[in-house]
Amino acid sequence: MNRKKRSPSSHDASLSTINHNAAGIDIGADRHWVSVPAGRDSECVRSFGCFTAELYAMADWLKHCGIETVAMESTGVYWIAVFQILESRGFEVKLVNAHYVKTVPGRKSDVLDCQSICVFNQRTKRNSTAVRNASKASAKVCKGLVAHRRRNPPVN
Repeated sequence: MNRKKRSPSSHDASLSTINHNAAGIDIGADRHWVSVPAGRDSECVRSFGCFTAELYAMADWLKHCGIETVAMESTGVYWIAVFQILESRGFEVKLVNAHYVKTVPGRKSDVLDCQSICVFNQRTKRNSTAVRNASKASAKVCKGLVAHRRRNPPVN
């Protein structure tokens, strides 16, 4: 089999940008890495801590960069605080299926992850199966916590 391998740059050039005002966040336990499209700020990738003041600073920076929609990938619960603050500031927040981020070839780093999520967000339609609305996911998590609490009441 003599197959011609496609270079990533030629594959990327064939995809069109659907949403120019999209950002990507790689959620972590102690740092969140945020990527915006090139030309929006002197730094297109920044990291923010997990405390509330830093999350508000993240939201302010995203507004300053003209971002309207944010996609993030997280398999834990760390995305919930980020979601709540970004949604309260008027952003459309989406969760990206971790499978689509984890299968990107090459070396992995937080910076590369947030950049690939940003590009993915720019090129993915709203109703794609690869993303889901963070509001619905948050409601599902809350419903699960309430059910857990009912089954396991606190012991006094």
